[in-house]
Amino acid sequence: MHLGQSWTDQKMEETIGNLLRAGVLLSASVVLAGGVIYLIRHGHSSADYRVFRGEPTDLKTLRGICGSAFKLSGRGIIQLGLLLLIATPVARVAFSVWGFAAEHDRMYVVFTLIVLAILLLSLAGFAGPG
Repeated sequence: MHLGQSWTDQKMEETIGNLLRAGVLLSASVVLAGGVIYLIRHGHSSADYRVFRGEPTDLKTLRGICGSAFKLSGRGIIQLGLLLLIATPVARVAFSVWGFAAEHDRMYVVFTLIVLAILLLSLAGFAGPG
């Protein structure tokens, strides 16, 4: 798309809306696929509520989640879908930086970069003091 006079606020809002819809639909589809695989493989197992079992360690890192998902593990695919859901608003903010830069709106580029940095730092585990 050529970003000349044709790039307007309305087109940016429509593109962001489509980005958010696509991200949520993709995420939901991946979670649904993972849920189906999980139920096919483990749906017959009875739940034991006396002992709490947290997530396996391989599902606590990005590398482990991707590796588990590529092995077609139901839990891994579900976790990947949840990561996609988390990534959707981050992608929206990143696209907003690009859109504001295309509109030559420096003030909004700076503000949006600050928001993006805060999002990325919080996702990386840098919660700050306290």
